[in-house]
Amino acid sequence: MINERLKKQMDFLLEIDKVKNIFRMTYVGDKSRHENDAEHSWHLGIMAFMLSEYVDKDIDVNKVMKMVLIHDLIEIYAGDTFAFDEKALVDKSEREEKSACKLFSLLPEDQGEEFKSLWEEFELCETKEAEYASMLDRLQPLLLNYMTEGGSWKEHNISKEKIYKRNEITLKKGPKEFVDLINYVVDDCVEKGYIK
Repeated sequence: MINERLKKQMDFLLEIDKVKNIFRMTYVGDKSRHENDAEHSWHLGIMAFMLSEYVDKDIDVNKVMKMVLIHDLIEIYAGDTFAFDEKALVDKSEREEKSACKLFSLLPEDQGEEFKSLWEEFELCETKEAEYASMLDRLQPLLLNYMTEGGSWKEHNISKEKIYKRNEITLKKGPKEFVDLINYVVDDCVEKGYIK
């Protein structure tokens, strides 16, 4: 018989396996299919420590990695909301809050509170860690859409203005290198006719 704490942790780990079946609008690099939430979060986790040389040295990269690995787990119940779907964004916060309460309650109380707190911090985007995590969360699909010749941007007729708006946190608060990358990608996509 396993102890109660470990049982709750195992139940949570088995439940979050469902995140592999939550598909995003962004395509994987070879354009063969849409990316799932687990792949997206894994990619962000790698980016968090790999690109940390460009951000404030006081940022707790370990905390950022935790945030990006759990930030989309709530989509198991709430579903993925396409960043450019204005109608779906209306009730996104409410759906995700309910989902967070349900999902994180599966954990032992201390871990459930920690996970929910990290998720809330990411959503509020008021700390340096949350800002960095949010920048990465926007940069990763930007790179995949670029790699896939416009990908979901082209498919959904997303304009460069909407892409700039989506990346506003990076453009206002991000390192010069990230800003330059966004500008390069958007300009090149326009020049190649992927977006308008």
